[in-house]
Amino acid sequence: MTLYEYDRSLELPPFCGVDEAGRGPLAGDVYAAAVILPLGEEISGINDSKKLTEKKREVLFDEITARAVSFCIASASAEEIDRLNILQATFLAMRRAVEGLDRRPALALVDGNRNPQLSVPSRCLVKGDATSASIAAASILAKVARDRSMRELAEAYPQYAFEKHKGYGTKEHYARLDEYGPSPVHRRSFLKKYLAERGETPALRSGLAGEEAAARFLAERGYLLLDRNYRCLGGEIDLVAQKDGVTAFCEVKARRADDPQLSRPAEAVTPAKQRRLIRAAVQYMQEHPSEAQPRFDVIEVMISPADGSVLSIGQIPNAFAPDERNGGREYAAF
Repeated sequence: MTLYEYDRSLELPPFCGVDEAGRGPLAGDVYAAAVILPLGEEISGINDSKKLTEKKREVLFDEITARAVSFCIASASAEEIDRLNILQATFLAMRRAVEGLDRRPALALVDGNRNPQLSVPSRCLVKGDATSASIAAASILAKVARDRSMRELAEAYPQYAFEKHKGYGTKEHYARLDEYGPSPVHRRSFLKKYLAERGETPALRSGLAGEEAAARFLAERGYLLLDRNYRCLGGEIDLVAQKDGVTAFCEVKARRADDPQLSRPAEAVTPAKQRRLIRAAVQYMQEHPSEAQPRFDVIEVMISPADGSVLSIGQIPNAFAPDERNGGREYAAF
């Protein structure tokens, strides 16, 4: 029986296939997709995403999204994975995907043997991505979406080479963790043993010290600190502070003074990182309506390599605006 033969045998349209991608990696979101396929026609080449090349998955992604009756791709963040555990976070992403369909299915076919407690009736199907065309299509959308997100994270955090290993626990990935410590998009619940065995890295200690110093810096200058380490599906923001009718969304860049790759802090916030900050800020403003005007700042904290103390802090207001990066900087030395 082919994948389409199984789907047509159900005689219960409309139904969707549901699958996930990214349960095993050390970093990044876990993704899920829900797809309602048009069963009167076939999309040639649909198969379990693990059996397809990256190039073939990309081609099928475009064809599936163009021809599907309805589809939705959703995710659960690294923070949600740490808070809920990976299984429950995967179920959360699946529920978001099904609820995001613009046509309510009568049934959801879910890959695997665990029921995610969806808002519609569901049927679990072991090896579903090799049995059902709808589940296989969902596996392709989830896999491609997650791979694309890891390439974006590679631009935001180039030191980890996410574009190569996609967050999985490869030898190179662990080597990058040894050097730089975990990033905000790493799943700390997946790294408990690793961090316990190695202790905090200098990069991690610098990052924590930098955020603490930046928070004090803002408070001393009359800012009201609204939030720290705000995270959502769109991205994360280190500090959210308000002053004089402006809400400043702040990216903190802590640097060791002996860092050979030292560059201007605003330049370190890549276009991909800026997009994630903007998405997170939009979500924050939706959750916390205010008449204050939004602004994106970068705060550079220079750390002593000798004892980890803070040497200086510089704040660049409106850091994403090229014509304003050189002006308006507030600076403090310690």
